[in-house]
Amino acid sequence: MAQQKYSLEEIRLRLNELDDNLLKLFSERRQLSIEVAKSKVETSKPVRDAEREQQLLVKLINAGHDKYHLDAQYITKLFHTIIEDSVLLQQSYLQNLANPELSRKPLARVAFLGAKGSYSHLASREYFSRKNMELIEVNCGHFKEVASTVESGHADYGVLPIENTSSGSINEVYDLLQHTTLYIVGELTLPIEHCLVATNDIRLEDIKVLYSHPQPHQQCSEFLSRLEGVTLKSCASTADAMKKVKELNRNDVAAIGNASSGKLYGLQSLQSQIANQTENHTRFIVVARKPVEVSSQIPAKTTLIMSTTQHAGSLVETLLVLQRYGINMTKLESRPIMGNPWEEMFYVDLEAQLNSEHMQKALAELTKITKHLKVLGCYPSENVKPTQIKL
Repeated sequence: MAQQKYSLEEIRLRLNELDDNLLKLFSERRQLSIEVAKSKVETSKPVRDAEREQQLLVKLINAGHDKYHLDAQYITKLFHTIIEDSVLLQQSYLQNLANPELSRKPLARVAFLGAKGSYSHLASREYFSRKNMELIEVNCGHFKEVASTVESGHADYGVLPIENTSSGSINEVYDLLQHTTLYIVGELTLPIEHCLVATNDIRLEDIKVLYSHPQPHQQCSEFLSRLEGVTLKSCASTADAMKKVKELNRNDVAAIGNASSGKLYGLQSLQSQIANQTENHTRFIVVARKPVEVSSQIPAKTTLIMSTTQHAGSLVETLLVLQRYGINMTKLESRPIMGNPWEEMFYVDLEAQLNSEHMQKALAELTKITKHLKVLGCYPSENVKPTQIKL
């Protein structure tokens, strides 16, 4: 048997050195990304250059394979993360130039659903960490309170979940947007990792009561159908559910939540990955009292609401306007108009910059053929799609 060349302690020391070097290189690369953004201000080039990204990835994959014996999947996954970070960093720099008053605010008062550890809380921290802003956290008991807290000026921003890949649209939030004076100024997609948490390591068959927000109940319905004799109880948020389980401190109650959030309440994970879909994501929107200016160099989304006339084909007529101007629609959601039976309000997400010529022409035409139309906001698209390459 060959003698090991290095001791475990020596290997760990070398790994620590390499990790420090990687951190230094990551930092240097980020600084260069900012320099790239500065050069794009002068040239008015868009943040993303698909051809350049493709060439870079192919070059890295080939070099990694030929020189360092690294597989393509490993390199692709690693550099997708690095490219995503670079894109978001450049977008943030350009947005600060377009909205100088925002860049001067180191603190943000943010309203969200639930207590510390709720998914809305996690989304708030993730979104504003990208902006290098410190948070003053404002906990709210329901979605309407989030909106009213921002509308009244007691918070600068509100974070609201709008749709989930498993349970679909969150109708309560869509209905809220129909009446609010707020604007959508940002978005974030957060991976949702549901697990079962309890105060002790109890058996699943001993659980009699299970607490959570109604959305996780829907998103984990297949797992819950296999639990016999369990009563489902709803809470305002997953964080409130975990707090309730901690307070009860019983061996027959559990909650659905996030494992890391559960630790905040002294709970332990009984079973992970209990959602119906392995890839479970929730899209959140960020709302504020004033709209933001979106740099023309940044991929943008525009969200609007509209109601159409009651004649046949009226909705199709509006969609044909979007098609004529080459505007891609990523979401179409209908909700009843309160007080107007059988009438619908349509929510539309568009991949478009509000101030672009084709978007302005489309809005002018839509205004003529709809009963009501309102732009809820134009904001940077922060869902950075992975670079596609052909090997």
